[in-house]
Amino acid sequence: MSDRNDTFATIAAQIEPFNKKGVALTDSTTFAGDLEWDSLTVMDFVAAIEDEFDIIITMNMQAEIETVGQLVDAVQKLKG
Repeated sequence: MSDRNDTFATIAAQIEPFNKKGVALTDSTTFAGDLEWDSLTVMDFVAAIEDEFDIIITMNMQAEIETVGQLVDAVQKLKG
């Protein structure tokens, strides 16, 4: 199982093209508030994350994920 820091770094790299304001990323960075993403951006981003890690993030999980840290934890769990 890969290190959480590696997962965070990979996710941060995936966020970069969508991070129009150059927000500094931490576990507590929110997608809607800090990054100001709309639902379409979130959908594109989730698809990129699913491809990157070869996982499926359900709509229910997406609804619960509000911060970068929550996404990292969800990815870690899905990767097993």
